[in-house]
Amino acid sequence: MGEFTAGDAAAALARANVLETTVRNGARWAARYQVLYGCAAGLMVLSTGLLKAPYGVAIGSAFWVAAISGLSVYAARQRVARRGYAVRRGALIGVWGVLYAAVLVPGLLVFQGVAAWWVAGAVVVALPGLIGGYLEARR
Repeated sequence: MGEFTAGDAAAALARANVLETTVRNGARWAARYQVLYGCAAGLMVLSTGLLKAPYGVAIGSAFWVAAISGLSVYAARQRVARRGYAVRRGALIGVWGVLYAAVLVPGLLVFQGVAAWWVAGAVVVALPGLIGGYLEARR
């Protein structure tokens, strides 16, 4: 094995700092992604619950497909993500799914057209993305 000098160590530390800055700056997209996900989820729930059937479901579904398609392309084009981001994003989607079902099922069965239910439900469904985006921005 070769010997390392103080210059080698300094160069390695400088390279590590450059990589850290690249990842930190390059991973800011993840906060935007999560906030946009939360906002899109809330708008989809509002559309589904407040517009007359079948228009609300059709418009909400079309909007959701467009939003998720756009977010997926956006995420795929990013160069870096922080360690563990895939797990955090999976948790975001899992929590969102549970909350979405908890709002949608009773909403369609009992609370059709009740603005208070759907507005509160939209906020609840948006929370995983909004909180996730906030936490990601703080990292």
